[in-house]
Amino acid sequence: MNIQIFGTLKCQDTRKAQRYFKERRIPFQFVDITEKGLSRGELNSVKAALGIDNLIDRGGKAYARKNLKYLTHDVEEELLKDALLLKTPVVRNGREATVGYQPEAWKAWK
Repeated sequence: MNIQIFGTLKCQDTRKAQRYFKERRIPFQFVDITEKGLSRGELNSVKAALGIDNLIDRGGKAYARKNLKYLTHDVEEELLKDALLLKTPVVRNGREATVGYQPEAWKAWK
């Protein structure tokens, strides 16, 4: 397995995801999206697994701050510009991905 966790250190679900993999001694790479967002390739991989609409956090502070609710915008470009628009954590294992705390889905990953 090649697990990547994209999230923030302040996000409770991100910390729970990290704890889940640590407790099972499954190595993972943590990417703090406040410092470095998803690359275009990573976003395309996650988008293919989940769909772009499932990635954007429409109830989050970043979404409200940018006033995206009222503007026409390209969701993919906005996510590349500001990774804080993502629902967190985004957990990726190759071509598979989840959003949020999903231990049942992670158990099925081999």
